[in-house]
Amino acid sequence: MLIRNATDIGLVIREQRQKLGLDQLALAKRVKVSRQWIVEVEKGRPRAEIGLVLRTIDALGLAVSVEIEGQVATGQSSISPSADIDHILDDLASEPP
Repeated sequence: MLIRNATDIGLVIREQRQKLGLDQLALAKRVKVSRQWIVEVEKGRPRAEIGLVLRTIDALGLAVSVEIEGQVATGQSSISPSADIDHILDDLASEPP
């Protein structure tokens, strides 16, 4: 799906949440946000923090791909991947001592 705005992202999140049989509260718990935050994102509110949006997309088993319009994707990028500090901290917190 081509995503052009916050409303499109909200629709994708809602569709996938429903496909997985999750209610908004269950998704909120997975993402560690409030149910109200999920409601706002699904409505396409444009001020949602991008890190939380990406964490929500990940919690739903989705992936984000960015392409430059008019160019064929090669699967390679000149941009170095960055570490997801939230994911690293969550993993460390869940490991037994």
